[in-house]
Amino acid sequence: MKLDLQFFAQQMHAKDTVSASLAECFVTIEGNRYNFMQAINLEAKFEKNKTEVPILGKTGKGNKATGWKGSGSATFHYNTSIFRELLVRFKENGEDVYFDIQVTNEDPTSSVGRQTIILKDCNLDGGILTKFDADAEYLDEDIDFTFEDFEMPEKFNILAGMQ
Repeated sequence: MKLDLQFFAQQMHAKDTVSASLAECFVTIEGNRYNFMQAINLEAKFEKNKTEVPILGKTGKGNKATGWKGSGSATFHYNTSIFRELLVRFKENGEDVYFDIQVTNEDPTSSVGRQTIILKDCNLDGGILTKFDADAEYLDEDIDFTFEDFEMPEKFNILAGMQ
């Protein structure tokens, strides 16, 4: 049996990692699109809801996906009142405003191209109303949110050697 050594020689190039800071983040609230250049980081997660399924003839149970939920967190520089305005609206009249977040990752030195994810119907879990820190270099704020849908209009290229 002859091994194809060329298959084993394929390795990812360091240049094909995606720079952590080369991204764009846009938030769309009620038709107004904001460039959230004050974002420091953002992470959105997709979690499957699973149900254990008993199976006759097996000592273990199977797992069946029965739905999903989306949640996320982000850190921003503390220099915008946009999200606080949504909290005020909820406090004043119970109006819970949903919004979209679009994130595009693209590193021009990488051959993977760009990926865009749009998180749909995002909703804040809460937020910081005010803060100060006399010992800090700058102020930032963390937010947690949920989302109800997402789209991926652009996806990364498959790297050479992956197929």
